[in-house]
Amino acid sequence: MSKAIAHTAEISWISEFKTLTKHRLSLSVVFSSVAGYFLGAERFDALTLTLLFVGGYAMVGASNAFNQIIEKELDALMNRTKNRPLPSGRMSVNTAWMIAVSLTLLGLTLLYLINPVTAFFGGVSIFIYVAIYTPLKTKTPLSVFVGAFPGAIPFMLGWVATSGSFGIEPGTLFMIQFFWQFPHFWALGWWLYDDYKNGGFFMLPTGKRDSGTALQIILYTFWTVAISIIPVFGVTGDLRLTIFSAGIVLALGLIMFFFAIRLYQKRDTKSAKQLMLASVSYITLIQIVYVIDKIWRVWL
Repeated sequence: MSKAIAHTAEISWISEFKTLTKHRLSLSVVFSSVAGYFLGAERFDALTLTLLFVGGYAMVGASNAFNQIIEKELDALMNRTKNRPLPSGRMSVNTAWMIAVSLTLLGLTLLYLINPVTAFFGGVSIFIYVAIYTPLKTKTPLSVFVGAFPGAIPFMLGWVATSGSFGIEPGTLFMIQFFWQFPHFWALGWWLYDDYKNGGFFMLPTGKRDSGTALQIILYTFWTVAISIIPVFGVTGDLRLTIFSAGIVLALGLIMFFFAIRLYQKRDTKSAKQLMLASVSYITLIQIVYVIDKIWRVWL
């Protein structure tokens, strides 16, 4: 019986850890870093990739843990977050602090072992997310703009891990994910508007689910797609894209653009949810297209 209880407790702890670090979000962010790594790598290095994967998860997980510590009381006011470990009382704040600090130290150490520049950007990411973005979420819609900076770092971080420096190539990857976050988070903010309002969060640029917000979503969707195909013109250094792959990226962008226009036309939560899901699919699929294109051009 004691073994069964211990096993159950272990499973429960793992579950709480996954929730505290938002493991699905963290893994999706790490996926971006891994994609950036393959785009920048001249040869495959299993050690570097492992350090990037584990270190990246630790940094994102730490950011999410610090975020939940700061927003513990606000999370208790929203349906989608009230059952998280801290507001539900299943985990103490001290335990969460220990996990967050440990993950931060682990993440910075592993990224530093890759190279100091990678660790620097990892540190900048967690600082902006925790110290600036999180407090601003309840004060101004500009928090989305601030949050877009740490949110855009992972895609470029993989390239920096292979090169040890920042240039036009990781800069382009940064800009793609930077502009993408606006339609993504505004669609999410529109869809969960009432829940965010209960928590006192300001997510939409106009503060309302109106035509002004919908129009800005369309504009930022356009810029996201436009920047995503720039490498086909040969102006982004070693980051290139064939015409065929650029066509696929453009087609995926037009699908996302379609849902952005639909939200402008209907201005309902269903359309916002559809756009949010389309944006997730877009950023994931174009990263896969970029990597396959690189493999086809260089490694085969």
